[in-house]
Amino acid sequence: MNRQPLSPLMAQLSAYIAQSPRKPLPAAVVEKTKHHVLDTLAAMVSGSRLLPGRKALSYVKSLGGAKEAGVVGSRIVTNAVNAALANGMCAHADETDDSHAASLTHPGCGVVPAALAMAERERRGGAALLRAVALGYDVGCRLTLSLDPYRFREAGHSTHSFGPTFGAAAAAAALAGLKAAQVRHALSYAAQQVSGISCWMRDPEHIEKAFDFGGMPARNGVTAATMAAHGLSGVDDVFSGERSFFVAYPGESQVLVRGLGETFEILNASVKRWSVGSPIQAPLDSLSVLLKENSLRPDDVVRVVVRVAHQGANTVDNRDMPDICMQHMCAVMLLDGTVSFKSSHDEKRMRDRRVMALREKVQLLGDDAMSAAMPSRQGVVELELADGRRLRHHTRAVRGTPENPMTRAEVDAKSYDLLAPAIGRGRARKLCDAVWNLDRIDDVRTLRPLLRV
Repeated sequence: MNRQPLSPLMAQLSAYIAQSPRKPLPAAVVEKTKHHVLDTLAAMVSGSRLLPGRKALSYVKSLGGAKEAGVVGSRIVTNAVNAALANGMCAHADETDDSHAASLTHPGCGVVPAALAMAERERRGGAALLRAVALGYDVGCRLTLSLDPYRFREAGHSTHSFGPTFGAAAAAAALAGLKAAQVRHALSYAAQQVSGISCWMRDPEHIEKAFDFGGMPARNGVTAATMAAHGLSGVDDVFSGERSFFVAYPGESQVLVRGLGETFEILNASVKRWSVGSPIQAPLDSLSVLLKENSLRPDDVVRVVVRVAHQGANTVDNRDMPDICMQHMCAVMLLDGTVSFKSSHDEKRMRDRRVMALREKVQLLGDDAMSAAMPSRQGVVELELADGRRLRHHTRAVRGTPENPMTRAEVDAKSYDLLAPAIGRGRARKLCDAVWNLDRIDDVRTLRPLLRV
C-alpha cells in the first residue's frame, strides 16, 4: 500500500481537535456557545412536535439500539448514532435553528445533536460539551468556507451537508477523547460519508431537508468518531495527496486551519430572532420597526413591497408552508404586530380571510442590490398607506447576526417561547437555566429529563 507523508495541514488540524478538550475557551466564546446550544435545544424540542421531527422519532424508535443517549421530545434512549440522527432532524424540522452566513450553513442542527449524543455516551460534563460545540463550528464552517461556498452551491452541491458533517465529526471526536491519529481516521470516515445536492429546495414537507441539514451530518459525524474510537483504521490524510478530498472538491485547503484558536466561528454565527426562513428575517425586522414607530394598524396599509436577494425571493415566494412564505409572514406581522413560533407554524391561518386579504397586498421582489450585499441577508420594506404616506425601512444587519446580536435575555425569551408549549413552563424555565449554567454540570445526562415530552 502506498503510504504518503502526513501534510502539515492535517498534522495541525488533527492535533488541534485532539487537544481541544484540554483547552479552555475565552469567556466571550463560552457565552456565545451557550446561546447556540440553548437555541438549538429549543429548536429540537419544538421540532419534535412537527412532521419531520415526528417522522424522525418514529423511525429511530423502530431501530432499537444500545441505551447511550436520549432522543428529545420522547422517552427514547438509543445509541449515539441514532440519537444524533433524530435530534438533528428535530433541530431543523423547520426554520428555527441558527445559521452561519459566510459558509452558507446551519451549523447548530448538525453539530449540537452530535455533541449532545456523544457527551451522553461518554458521560461528559457541560464544559466539555461547550468546548466540543465551539470546535464543531470552527471545523465545520471552515470546511465549507474552504470550498468557496457560493461557487460550490452553484455547482449543485449542498453546503448545508458538507461542513456540518465535519463539524459534527470533530465535536464527537473530541468528546470521545480521540488521539490525533484517531482523529485523522475519523476525518477520513467523515469525508467518505459527506454528501449533499441542492435538490432539498424541492422538498415539499421539509422532511428530507431536515435530514440533509441536521440528521445526516449529525449521524455521519458521530459514526465517524465512534468507528475511529472503536479502532477502525483509515486514511491518515484525507485532505492531501493523491485522490484526496480537495482533488474531488477543489478548494483552498489552508482555510481549514487558518486562525484556529484565534478566530472562533461561533462568534460569526447568527441566532434567528424570528422562527422563519432566513430570507424573511430582515423584512420582518423592517416591518416590525415601521409598525411600532408609526403605530400602524392593518387597515392603514394599502400596499407592501418587500425587496430581498433574488435567491431569497425565489426560496420564500408564496410557499405552502407558513414559516417559509414571505407574503404570509408579513401578513401575520401586520395583523399581530409580532411573530411567534405558534403564529409562524399555524397552517390554519394560511386560510384565514383577514390574513389572505393582507397577503394580497404584499409584493415580493428580487433585488440586485440585496443580492450584491450577500452573505448579509438585507431587506427593504416599503409601505404605501391609506393617508397617502410612503414609509421605507432598510434592515442592513438582521437582529441576531454578529453585527446586531441578540442579548442573553432575547435568546432566553425566544427559547422559552419554543420550549414551553412542548414541555411546560416549569421545565422550560429549568432547561434554560441549566444551559446558562452548563459549565457547572458534571454529567450532561442530567439534562435528559428536561428534554423529554
